[in-house]
Amino acid sequence: MAFGRRRKTKAEETAGTEAAAENAAAGEPADAGSGAVQAAGGPYDLSERPSEEGYIDLGALRIAASQGLQLRLEVEEKTQRVVAVTLDLEGSSLQLQAFAAPRSETLWDDIREQIGKSVASQGGTVDERSGIFGTELLARVPAQAQDGSKGYRVARFIGVDGPRWFLRGVFGGPAAMNPDAAGPLEEVFRNVVVVRGDQPLPPRDLLQLRLPRDASPLPRPDKAAAKPAAPERGPEITTIG
Repeated sequence: MAFGRRRKTKAEETAGTEAAAENAAAGEPADAGSGAVQAAGGPYDLSERPSEEGYIDLGALRIAASQGLQLRLEVEEKTQRVVAVTLDLEGSSLQLQAFAAPRSETLWDDIREQIGKSVASQGGTVDERSGIFGTELLARVPAQAQDGSKGYRVARFIGVDGPRWFLRGVFGGPAAMNPDAAGPLEEVFRNVVVVRGDQPLPPRDLLQLRLPRDASPLPRPDKAAAKPAAPERGPEITTIG
């Protein structure tokens, strides 16, 4: 298991808010079509899986350890708070965010609508479909490939409503479109445990994430010796034509 940290740029923060409906929330478990916890037997509330054995403790989220799984915590530059965790496995990625939610309201339907409007405003398209975690979205946004050709960036959005929390996942890379490639990360998502906590929080507030207790942040390089960071791998770009 590898750990890392990266800062989110202002552009990423804005894109995340618009395209992913970052401050989303939901309430009590809903029906399977809305992405209910019961749809696939998980993700789980802490009350269902209280043991930490075999899990990496990130505060609001516990991730089941898996061979080859790499973990990155994304830090909001302005506030220095951890706003998301991205998991990389076998060439694909899965971004996770957990939010506080009211007791008697689900918002995944509204969030899907917001994502659709945001993608459309960028000239992209969204397909709504039924998946193993309920209703999900496959978004395609125009993008330019490294060779200069025109294409589109693909992201698969899933959402699960739990008791006083909402968990959102975004698949990138081959897992966004290829069911076989998605399998390993879907299993990781299915085994996530959400730790809502008892403290009162406004609906749609991000639940607090942190580095695991047994992990250390990556060392900060000296400015004189610093090298440009490797480009962050985003969702898969598919060439048109």
